[in-house]
Amino acid sequence: MFAVIKTGGKQFRVTANDKITAAKIEGNAGDTVAFDSVLMLTEGEKTTLDAKTLSEITVVGEIVEQARGEKVIAFKKRRRQNSKRKRGFRAELTVIRITDILTGGKKPEMKKADAAAPAAAKAKAAKAEAGETEAPKKAAAKKAPAKKAKDEASEA
Repeated sequence: MFAVIKTGGKQFRVTANDKITAAKIEGNAGDTVAFDSVLMLTEGEKTTLDAKTLSEITVVGEIVEQARGEKVIAFKKRRRQNSKRKRGFRAELTVIRITDILTGGKKPEMKKADAAAPAAAKAKAAKAEAGETEAPKKAAAKKAPAKKAKDEASEA
């Protein structure tokens, strides 16, 4: 069974366990995303194109990572005008693993990844559990007193 979905202005032919790279979708790695705009569904020899039936189909995926595409350079030069412009661009992309194609109006179980505790906070918590303590920070060094000016020394 495969489906054709539309996301980010592009169409993708997907089956279960496929990985696709689409335009950025908000979320963190591990989040579940659902695609409702299914354009076609094929099960064996049966192909469904009916809009009413397709509205009941949902394609479910899991965000693998947020990435950036290759750098694209737009270089413009106007000859004999001493004019040129170089501009770079990197697209924001999301890598998604398709987990399931749900038919019959079933709704997916949406889950969110644990975004509240980033990796650095998790490592700090692990150190605290292990009994390791961080060394206290040293106080800033004191500045030397300002030197007197020459004219003050000659007056004395």
